[in-house]
Amino acid sequence: MVMPSTSSFRDLEVWQESMTLVEEIYEVTRSFPREELFGMTAQLRKASVSIPSNIGEGARRKRRRVTLNHYDIALRSQGEVEVQLEIAKRLGFCSASDYARLQGRVERVGRMLNGLISSIQPGDPWTWCLVTLGFL
Repeated sequence: MVMPSTSSFRDLEVWQESMTLVEEIYEVTRSFPREELFGMTAQLRKASVSIPSNIGEGARRKRRRVTLNHYDIALRSQGEVEVQLEIAKRLGFCSASDYARLQGRVERVGRMLNGLISSIQPGDPWTWCLVTLGFL
């Protein structure tokens, strides 16, 4: 398998979409309760920033296994954002419309990350074994 050919991680649609997600998360969390500044606000912002950060770092790595690990971290952060948004909605920190818009983007980023990971993850079990052991 060949890693996606882009001149920069900035060319990856998933990176662009996740950057938009970060902007929207920061916008929505500005209206969260002041007492949540070091709680839900900080946690949601940190998890959202982790997504494009790990995509960028992973794209710069030379070894497929390390690249996949960073993309996997980005995917885990996407899951974290999804749960935190649900909590924010249930606690009344964000409107139903903000939640629906953000949730749609979070799900889209997750699908795109899964696609990116699948595109570079070796399909052959022997190749996967070599990648896992660090030989590729």
